Amino acid sequence: MLDDAAWLALTAVLTVLGALWTVRQGRRHGSAAAVRGVAITLLPAALLLTGTLRLGTRIVDAVVDWATSLVFNPLLWFGVGLAGLSVVLFGVSGAMARRSPEPDATTDPKKVSRKKRDALPPSQPTKGGPVLDDDLADIEAILKKRGIT
Repeated sequence: MLDDAAWLALTAVLTVLGALWTVRQGRRHGSAAAVRGVAITLLPAALLLTGTLRLGTRIVDAVVDWATSLVFNPLLWFGVGLAGLSVVLFGVSGAMARRSPEPDATTDPKKVSRKKRDALPPSQPTKGGPVLDDDLADIEAILKKRGIT
């Protein structure tokens, strides 16, 4: 891709531009801005000497290659759609788990723990009728009060 001379030229240009920006910011905003500008100006040389400048460009190249293949690859879009569907299904299953009662807790009283059995509302018998829970007894009382039987 780029040889060592090109990397050195790029670093020199970035350092000179940083130095000019540092002088400008130092005159406008004071010494704190100038010191911050010097810190930013030294970064391109540090990146070149540590090899991370080339690493950064490799990462950018890889992301650009991936993005262009994303745009023009229908099979990849199908994979993105499947990933989205998976996320939606996880959300739906969580919502369903919160809304549904515990399995076998209402059908088999032997499996209901004593703590949960005590927490259940007691059933009340009505006059001459079957055993109803509190909600149905309240509804029946409202209906009787209105004269509906």
